Amino acid sequence: MRGTIPVPVIVRFSAALPMLARSVLINGFILRSLVRNEILARYSKTMLGVVWSLINPLVMILIYSFVFGMIFEVRFGRSAGTTEIPYGIVLFSGLLLHVFLAETLMRAQGIILDNPNYVKRVIFPLEMLPLSILLANVIQAGIALLVLMAVILIAGFPIPLTALLLPVVWAPLVLITLGLAMIVASLGVFVRDISQVLGFLMTILMFGSSILFPADMLPEALRPWLLLNPLTIIVDQTRAVLLWGEMPNWRLLGYHAVVSAAVAWIGCWWFLRTRRGFADVM
Repeated sequence: MRGTIPVPVIVRFSAALPMLARSVLINGFILRSLVRNEILARYSKTMLGVVWSLINPLVMILIYSFVFGMIFEVRFGRSAGTTEIPYGIVLFSGLLLHVFLAETLMRAQGIILDNPNYVKRVIFPLEMLPLSILLANVIQAGIALLVLMAVILIAGFPIPLTALLLPVVWAPLVLITLGLAMIVASLGVFVRDISQVLGFLMTILMFGSSILFPADMLPEALRPWLLLNPLTIIVDQTRAVLLWGEMPNWRLLGYHAVVSAAVAWIGCWWFLRTRRGFADVM
């Protein structure tokens, strides 16, 4: 296949991420095709097609706003100006990040097994498969964000200028998801039970973060434990720049970025090092 690069038998750790970046540059046309197919495949057998990518987040926001805001009258304790932002909007601003992480990892764990023909082609850049899942879900998350911002405006709340910092805030989550997706895609070939484990872990990550409640609702001694969850910092900073009009906590965001970069590097190295063994177990 023209444009692909061979992967050496032994992949040096220091060369892992540069190798992935080089592979993306050379195999960009393959990656674009995989991303397009991944998005279209989700809605290929539906009547409304990709319109569901707009309908789904809108329905979720309305349901959460009605159930938690009107029936249970849950409040998050923060406001924009003098009017409190509905709990459904606050909840969805964090939930869409959990959906991005969960859907990427759950899909990545089976992406190699679902494409045995690619595995048998030694020159096919297998690293494009989990990366395509990540990018497809980045697009889906972006669409959900646009729907959320439209709902915020319709509800009568302004979008603060600090919302322009959202790409910076989300970048560490994308990085750590890349590393985890690479690891999970590889482990999914050798450990078939990983999908069951991931289901439990995704539930724990949701309830063990600040998605459903603010951190100050917990005893002070327990709050630092929330920071071990890769979602907590990103959820809090997303709400800060998008809903409250505040600058992000650069110190926490910096810590998260360093850890995320390390996980991304490790994930790329692990995938490239183990990919030659995929064909032996399939």
